Amino acid sequence: MSVPSALVWDPAVTGYRFRPDHPFNPKRLDLSISLIEALGLLDATTCRMVAPRMATDEELLAVHSREYVDAVKRFSAGGSTEGAGRYGLGTEDTPIFPGMHDITALVSGATLRAAELVMSGEVKRSFSIAGGLHHAHHDRGSGFCVYSDLAVAIAWIRREHQARVLYLDYDAHHGDGVQGIFYADPEVLTLSLHESGRYLYPGTGFVDELGEGDGYGYSLNLPLEPFTEDGSWLDIHRKLLPEVIEAYRPDVIVVQNGCDGHSLDPLTHLRASTRLYEETIRIVCEVADSVCGGRVVATGGGGYAVWQVVPRAWTLIWGGLSGQQVPNRVPREWLDRWQGEAPVLLPECVRDPGEDLAPVPRREEIEATNRRTLESLRRQALPLIRGYGLGW
Repeated sequence: MSVPSALVWDPAVTGYRFRPDHPFNPKRLDLSISLIEALGLLDATTCRMVAPRMATDEELLAVHSREYVDAVKRFSAGGSTEGAGRYGLGTEDTPIFPGMHDITALVSGATLRAAELVMSGEVKRSFSIAGGLHHAHHDRGSGFCVYSDLAVAIAWIRREHQARVLYLDYDAHHGDGVQGIFYADPEVLTLSLHESGRYLYPGTGFVDELGEGDGYGYSLNLPLEPFTEDGSWLDIHRKLLPEVIEAYRPDVIVVQNGCDGHSLDPLTHLRASTRLYEETIRIVCEVADSVCGGRVVATGGGGYAVWQVVPRAWTLIWGGLSGQQVPNRVPREWLDRWQGEAPVLLPECVRDPGEDLAPVPRREEIEATNRRTLESLRRQALPLIRGYGLGW
């Protein structure tokens, strides 16, 4: 059954582009939106597209330093880039591009708009598909991220609604920026499942990163072994997420849906299929319905198999958020529109066939290691959450 949902989108957000050969390619957004439309997933009266707005300086400064925002503005206007490195900008990962401030403020405003729609009760769930910039820090950019749209939206939710926020991040890369910004805040619980920082950027996100001060116990991390597959990943979601939510009792869930854990992604070493994304958002919506009135604010995130994975994964995310069954056949008109431009053969099914992946030789060892990591996290972190074990 469809539920009141909003897809926050405007083609202007595709201006978030560093250079033509950069892996963070906004073409994935065009592909995803056009697939959602081709499948008829915006036709229902309860599911609609909403335009973003610009985030104000005040909203950006709630999580970023004045010095950093001023530097981004200066570099965006074509001024001298001397000293850009101290702000994490002008690097191979996060180059400077003209208009960088305005376009990133628009992406941040898209996620703010998604939060406004949910917190006002206008919709139950929202999807800021261009958002998910989870590596930006208080005073510097990092890992393809200039401003943290996620932190900006979470800070707005806290300020305007005094709501407790559970932030879930299952991008293959650790959500270090969002974690850092709220590391001492017990009213924002961050939970990140990602490929272990022993093997992947940004090299953080270990079980013992539990927060600090009043926020100690409200930063949870579960680093996954390379080559982790759907079964192990989903088993952790099913066991951990309901337990964390029952202990924490959030008022809203903010979820970053990076899809770079897919087996075809060129930048990571995980082995997910499209099943992970369809099942995870279903689990998130179910627990949200049971605890926080169904309120879910979702974003995109990483995803570098631009043609073969991202459009299908995010279409399944939107289907789950909006309560619609996604057909499995990719429409012929979508394939005809994009195949001539694509450097690879486009899949004809939205969902991956189960037999596509070769078996992983170390599957049992990987799954056992992930189970041990889960138990270590549960043992160390869950008793620290206010309300854990009190039968709430």
